[in-house]
Amino acid sequence: MRATLSHISRNSAVLALRTTLLASTPLTFRTLSPTTSRTLSTSTPRHDLPNVTARETLLPQTHYDLFPSFGPDALPPKGPFTIDLALLRKEFLQLQAKAHPDLAPQEKKRQAEALSSRINEAYKTLQNPLLRAQYLLEMRGIDVAGDETAKVEDPELLMEVLETREVIEEAATEEELQPLRELNERRVAGSVGVLEEAFKNDDMEAAKEEAVKLRYWVNIRECVDAFEPGKPVVMIH
Repeated sequence: MRATLSHISRNSAVLALRTTLLASTPLTFRTLSPTTSRTLSTSTPRHDLPNVTARETLLPQTHYDLFPSFGPDALPPKGPFTIDLALLRKEFLQLQAKAHPDLAPQEKKRQAEALSSRINEAYKTLQNPLLRAQYLLEMRGIDVAGDETAKVEDPELLMEVLETREVIEEAATEEELQPLRELNERRVAGSVGVLEEAFKNDDMEAAKEEAVKLRYWVNIRECVDAFEPGKPVVMIH
């Protein structure tokens, strides 16, 4: 699994926020397992948390670990693929309120900016099913997001995508695309359900195939949302 918080400045920023949260809010960071976290190399006692040595302190290493109610136990297959988006947003706002660079002293602004960016990246990824699936696959060494050649070799699916493009190109108004929009949202929901089962069963091959398929449906959604009469339609196929 690729470590996502490798720079010392980011680790320091996360540690500073962790201390603030422990002191001022009931939200707490979970202790991470050795497989998803890194221990600090020194055993010097920390002064911000009594009776805790640096060796015992584990810093967040995944997007999940940044959010107090999630952590390593939320990672599939331990946890479900779908997550509580309302809770995620609530904790995102709490974290950003405390990590805002404007609240940091001048000498720690760069750390605060790095942490704020990290929190934004984590939230953007986890709240989006496609980005979340791609992130989970990337953690297992499977690059779907960056592999433009990753396609579903399904003639029926490819025909469906091409027919959908024709429907969008021939539409005269947004209202004409409403049935397509509703159909496509059902496709998205269906893919999310398949991903739920794939990650639950730790079936990365099935998860990869469905993530690629979901990319088609998300692309169709984007094309419908950006619809303008006569505007060319660029779709994955």
